[in-house]
Amino acid sequence: MNTLELYDNVCLKASRNTTRSYSTSFSLGIRSLDRPLRDPIHAIYGFVRFADEIVDTFHDHDKAELLLRFREDTHRAISEKISLNPILHSFQRVVDRFGIEPELYNTFLDSMAMDLKDRAYDQRSYETYILGSAEVVGLMCLRVFCNGDNTLYQRLKPSAMKLGSAFQKVNFLRDLKDDHQNLGRCYFPGVDVRAMDRSTKQRIEADIQADFDAALMGIRQLPRGSRFGVYMAYVYFVALFNKIKALPCDRILTERIRVRNRRKIALLTTSYLRHSFGML
Repeated sequence: MNTLELYDNVCLKASRNTTRSYSTSFSLGIRSLDRPLRDPIHAIYGFVRFADEIVDTFHDHDKAELLLRFREDTHRAISEKISLNPILHSFQRVVDRFGIEPELYNTFLDSMAMDLKDRAYDQRSYETYILGSAEVVGLMCLRVFCNGDNTLYQRLKPSAMKLGSAFQKVNFLRDLKDDHQNLGRCYFPGVDVRAMDRSTKQRIEADIQADFDAALMGIRQLPRGSRFGVYMAYVYFVALFNKIKALPCDRILTERIRVRNRRKIALLTTSYLRHSFGML
């Protein structure tokens, strides 16, 4: 192994560790992909996670400056095909190998910038934020799954966007309390978190269910090497969504809903059997 290959592997380990440290559910999903697909998705996750941490966590620092620097470093890494930031080095290799368009990662970074200020979202800004924070992330992953097959990419693009949208909206519901109390945010347009009632919650849930339904049709058409891993992530989020749906508003406003690890393992087993017998 030459020294550049060693450096590439060190950077990939940083991306893998980032995924495992921040998300057991996504780690399970990635582990269910064919082996050649895992590290590219780890690299995308690491890039997305670091940008998200800037705006959500680094409150004692100049977050706007840090995000601007991260954007500039991202562009430089992609242009020069190397970075001393291991997360960005792994990401730029995926961008180069799979032809991920600048529009996708720039739109994502634009949405992260929207989180720099406390705000209530209207329908237009809500849709803009969902596009950048979730839908384009689904498209970056789809570029990897399609591996150069642009015809397949274009056919599955709407479903991939719907899946990213559903994941993000479920996260919004799960994190309603923390986003409102700790970050001063409410993403759902026209919703007063303090006065949220059952009918409002049901309206949001119906929108999410429509996204999930559209996404599943696309998941069934993915290449076999990625289908099970994406389906695993889908199943986990549907389980979380169903748990949230079963609770009254006051519960989701006072606690963060989770799916226990034991339940995740059960979902993995059931999903594997359904996938193996062609029952997705």
